[in-house]
Amino acid sequence: MPGASIVICGARRLDGGIVGDGRSGRVERMIGGFAGFVARRRLLFAGAWLVLFLVAVPFAAMQTGRLSGSGWDVPGSSAALAREKLKELPGRAGESLAVFVQGPSGAAVDARLAAVGVELSRYPGLLSGGPVQRFDDGRAALVPMRAVDQKRIFDFAAGLRRALVSDRAGVSTRVVGEAAMWSNFQEISKKQAVRAETVSFPLVLLILFAAFGTLVAALTPIALGLVAVAVTGAVIYLLAGAFEISVYVTNIASMLGIGVAVDYSLFVVASYRGRLREGAERGEALRGAFASAGTAVVYSGATVIVSLLSLLLVNVNAIRSMAVGAIIVVAAALLATTTLLPALLTLAGPWIERPRIRIPPRRVGRSPVRRPGAHRPAAHRMADGAGRFWAGWTNTIMRRPVAFLSAGAAVLLIAASPLLGIHTRNGALEQLPPGAEVRLATERLAELAGPGALGTMELVVSSEAAADRIAADVRALDGVTAVTPPMAFAGNYLVEVVPAADPESDQARALLGTVRAISGRDADIAGTTSFEAAMDRAIFGDLWKIIVFILVFSYLILIVLFRSVLLPLKAVVMNILSVGAAYGVLVVIFQWGWLGWTGFSAPGYIDSIVPVLLLAIVFGLSMDYEVFLLTRIRERYLAGADNASAVGHGLAASARTITVAALIMVTVFGSFAFAGGTAPRELGVGLATAILVDATIVRLIVVPAMMKLLGDWNWWFPVRKKPAAVSVPVGRTPTERADVDSAVAGQ
Repeated sequence: MPGASIVICGARRLDGGIVGDGRSGRVERMIGGFAGFVARRRLLFAGAWLVLFLVAVPFAAMQTGRLSGSGWDVPGSSAALAREKLKELPGRAGESLAVFVQGPSGAAVDARLAAVGVELSRYPGLLSGGPVQRFDDGRAALVPMRAVDQKRIFDFAAGLRRALVSDRAGVSTRVVGEAAMWSNFQEISKKQAVRAETVSFPLVLLILFAAFGTLVAALTPIALGLVAVAVTGAVIYLLAGAFEISVYVTNIASMLGIGVAVDYSLFVVASYRGRLREGAERGEALRGAFASAGTAVVYSGATVIVSLLSLLLVNVNAIRSMAVGAIIVVAAALLATTTLLPALLTLAGPWIERPRIRIPPRRVGRSPVRRPGAHRPAAHRMADGAGRFWAGWTNTIMRRPVAFLSAGAAVLLIAASPLLGIHTRNGALEQLPPGAEVRLATERLAELAGPGALGTMELVVSSEAAADRIAADVRALDGVTAVTPPMAFAGNYLVEVVPAADPESDQARALLGTVRAISGRDADIAGTTSFEAAMDRAIFGDLWKIIVFILVFSYLILIVLFRSVLLPLKAVVMNILSVGAAYGVLVVIFQWGWLGWTGFSAPGYIDSIVPVLLLAIVFGLSMDYEVFLLTRIRERYLAGADNASAVGHGLAASARTITVAALIMVTVFGSFAFAGGTAPRELGVGLATAILVDATIVRLIVVPAMMKLLGDWNWWFPVRKKPAAVSVPVGRTPTERADVDSAVAGQ
């Protein structure tokens, strides 16, 4: 570009020393210096975190009891307005619950109903919700109830289920309703989280053992993950006492907390051990690791938090609460990495290299321990750290950048192409596994009463004349099983419409559109179909705001870090491709059912909340690898290497660590693929896919090939070049001084 200049604000060494006076150098010195501050007060910081962890664990164990399955209403929507008006209808106070009894004969069912009535009389918060409804010639019966003044409705529903659910002499008793469903979901979520962690933890440990080769180094990231999840659980417990927090927070916090905390600490521990093996003193190695890898972690965490903040733009409280939970766990992981990890590494001392556990492949940063002053050429050090495979791979990419860029981009676009046929919907009941107690009972009840009987459309009309007209017109529609006569209450009129189809089906959505056209402004419509339609409009109507928010603020954060125009733009584009590929894989697996032959169940749709959650989470997490890779490349470039050499060195030096980090993330997220509920399974698969694609095709192929082709334009920044000021901190090894001297000579 004519008239442009490449800005190099000085050389930055891997140990955090800065050759130059750029803003990023000040940030690195501050982060490295803070790590030294923590190290000097290691007992204080480690003790404070230990106390916090011990206090947090019991609260974290109780968090699910305070979580809510509601919060999906869209304020100001027709469904929300109608639901608010219906609270004035007699008998509509409280939460709806029902006891469903089935037996071999009407007499057996009646006998069980009598016993159920005695049991229900012991609950003063339970009121009758209407007359007993009978089906199948009396062999099945439904007892409607309303639970009032229950602040912890899920705990109440769980207790009711424990007292009533039974299978005796061929008679089954179940509790159904929204509160019962979500209480069942809570129980299953706990088991799913434990099962996922039971599967993922040993695998993560195995990966860390193979990567580090020592017990202490491998256990350190795991310790940070456990602390982050426990502290987050305690904070959520406290917040749930004052605000409505979604039950999905547990799954999200478990997935993100372990993955993010382990990844962040992995980057720092690998960098720290690498410096020790280069001969640096422990204090200098610690400060250098945090000045380099720690800076990347801080900026990565900031990007993740900013991406998650975008979810607050969705006018649905449940999604906002999930965003809050995710932000808390990422913040906890970031705080633990910057304040607990330096203390642990200092306390570990030489034990960071003990006891040794020899598991292939070769360990991250493994090279013979050298005495300070034993100088070896930088090229040899790079080869030792990265290994022959990555060095060879890097050379191959650098020789054929056009071919690799074209192939990588083609694979990503093909993987993303199924996104064009994505079909989203809500399936509240399908969040439960197929064999779940409440799901089976509800599905059986729907067979007996008709699929639409459990999801009537409730029209709240403002005048009697309009109510009569609407009832008559809707009654004549196809797909309508029944329409009740208008019923007056509190100055309004209620007309109930029973659809012939499942309330969550496309047919019910089409019927809702027709009913809206008939009723116009005269009626607000409540019910499952209207409620879910309003939520979909809120999520996808605000999607453009989320995308703009994420793109703009992610770009700005990366500009501050890299002082470049094109590198942040490239990072944003690469993340979009990763998200698109993840969407495409979700469609193929869960909508098209291409893995059905393996027994992996597919609902035939993508849950409505998954795309927006996946976008916000993946966009932030993908920056981990982008920032770590580009930080290593920029270090070499600012040290005086040309663009091609810097890209090659950065890729070779970081490829192994990125691969290990990605394997950990994929393991943690992938363990939720078998969680049972539709949304957790889809989110787990989507996150695992995005991370896998991002860490392989994007970071190891597309990014270096593109940077090779862009050349020095990667580093263009539209400001005047400042004179470089050289600073060599005390305590550098002769190797590092030689590298600095080389960089200065190149200026």
